[in-house]
Amino acid sequence: MSVAAEKQTHSFQTEVKQLLHLMVHSLYSNKEIFLRELISNAADAADKLRFKALDDDSLLADDPELRIRITTDKDTKTLTITDNGIGMTEEEVIAHLGTIAKSGTADFLSQLTGDKKKDSKLIGQFGVGFYSAFIVADKVTVTTRGAGLAADQAVIWESAGDGQFTIEPTTKDARGTDITLHLKEGEEEFLEDYRLRTIIGKYSDHISLPVEMHKVSQEDDKEQPEKPEFEVVNKATALWTRPKSEITDEEYQEFYKHVAHDFQDALSWSHNQVEGKQEYTSLLYIPAKAPFDMWNRDRVRGVKLYVQRVFIMDDAEQFLPIYLRFVRGLIDSNDLPLNVSREILQDSSVTQSLRSATVSRVLKMLEQLAKKDSEKYQQFWDEFGQVLKEGPGEDFANKEKIAKLFRFSSTHTDSKEQTVSLDDYIERMKPEQDKIYYIATDSFLAAKNSPHLEIFRKKGIEVLLMHDRIDEWTVSHLQEYQGKQFVSVTQGSLDLGNLEDADDKKAQEEASKEHEELVKRVKDVLGDKVGDVRITLRLTHTPTCIVAGEGDMPLQIVKMMQAAGQPVPDVKPVFELNPEHALIQLVEKEQDQDQFNEWVEVLFDQAQLAEAGQLEDPASFATKLNKLLLKLAN
Repeated sequence: MSVAAEKQTHSFQTEVKQLLHLMVHSLYSNKEIFLRELISNAADAADKLRFKALDDDSLLADDPELRIRITTDKDTKTLTITDNGIGMTEEEVIAHLGTIAKSGTADFLSQLTGDKKKDSKLIGQFGVGFYSAFIVADKVTVTTRGAGLAADQAVIWESAGDGQFTIEPTTKDARGTDITLHLKEGEEEFLEDYRLRTIIGKYSDHISLPVEMHKVSQEDDKEQPEKPEFEVVNKATALWTRPKSEITDEEYQEFYKHVAHDFQDALSWSHNQVEGKQEYTSLLYIPAKAPFDMWNRDRVRGVKLYVQRVFIMDDAEQFLPIYLRFVRGLIDSNDLPLNVSREILQDSSVTQSLRSATVSRVLKMLEQLAKKDSEKYQQFWDEFGQVLKEGPGEDFANKEKIAKLFRFSSTHTDSKEQTVSLDDYIERMKPEQDKIYYIATDSFLAAKNSPHLEIFRKKGIEVLLMHDRIDEWTVSHLQEYQGKQFVSVTQGSLDLGNLEDADDKKAQEEASKEHEELVKRVKDVLGDKVGDVRITLRLTHTPTCIVAGEGDMPLQIVKMMQAAGQPVPDVKPVFELNPEHALIQLVEKEQDQDQFNEWVEVLFDQAQLAEAGQLEDPASFATKLNKLLLKLAN
């Protein structure tokens, strides 16, 4: 597609219009971040050119020294950020500056409430980027020429942030991009030399590209009016190449915002320079908040890859498994070739070794965070715990290390917010206990109030309360921890192992024998609705419950598969009766067969409702229940 012969007007994508409006109003209290974002984008453009030039050094032509320049014009109230990086073609300008190519954008925008404080945090999770220029500018002009293109193939993009932008051809002597901000009334502070240098020092010291400004006169502290000289105003040294002892926490945090395009500080980070059989540097971060599209497993993910300080690619997913997709940062290897491709990375032994080391580093970083700061770790768990739970099914070699990081609600705690580790649980186990007991349901309250817990509370046995949809799947892959088998309290016959004494076993046998006739009558009523009916002593306050049969698929797995539209086996529950409960004793004495049938069906539906949270025919249940209540009332 050739450059348009005349100015053309285009409309922004609908999501861009919404984001522009919200960003300008929500981020205004922290407006200086626009400069961080634009410098960060310019640095990325330089990295991309440096990488492309590995195959075609003519792209650098006679301008091989990559840089960013900041200039101001107080007469026109303009601030310009110039880079000599990769530049853009007309098609790229329209794609990058007119649309937001992020899956789930519409869903993200639907979460915004109009509350500036809350929305600013969400926008930070989304990423700010180029459009932040409109926080301080009422018009933005972008003049760009792609590397390798002729001077007359440049393009001017311009917009007042009002829903439209224009594109027209122009001539530009050098490759790269000039972004000119026409500042709003009252934003003149961003024309002041000292203010700009302070912002650059705060946000952009860490990038390896030099950021230049006009050299300041020593005599009068004013910029030179004629033939201005430029000077570098940032450190211009890649932060990860510097000794850790020389880097402040503030610098690490600002570099995180650059590399992750995040608005908030990172929760934790790990910086490692490794020498020996392999030589590489890694700088890995754990974000404080999950990005809006975290649950899209196909989203672009991964760390930045550098080879010998040369940028190679964004989002190198080969170095981290999907369950660690929240990690941000970079790897700089001395052992990979500069012309490495994604295909080569996939099969490289160096990649496999780096991946193994990186996974270990992340898991160790999380373990240390949990030890040093439980409050911060809880924050991490609340944001990313469900993602980490995918680990045992994807990374068998590290499943024990991953499980050590898990946190669950438990009958030992009072609220959903209070969680325990598996190590905590094992430490509190009774001396004769050899299993980890858990219950998996749809919600914390359903787990906490489940009748299946009655016998465990009576005996003082702690049970893990699992209420995330993925929990049962995770446990099926984990199976045990520290040699202790996971046992669901809602599956199979009650097995308390050494916690069950001879008297318990004898009482169970006697109760089952005593109520054989009741069990047979209930089976006749329910027929093929159930896999079995039996007497249980697991209940103390509830008349009935249902459990999954031995070897049957757990109910939560069935529900997960149904929600995903997958076929599921026809699993029939086991119906258990508490012979000590007054209702069961009442039903057992009922001689009227019709009324007995109604009682059994109501009790079965009630047990299903408690376990599954829903019934196939709730109206029928209500009708039968009301009928029985009326009879009892009379």
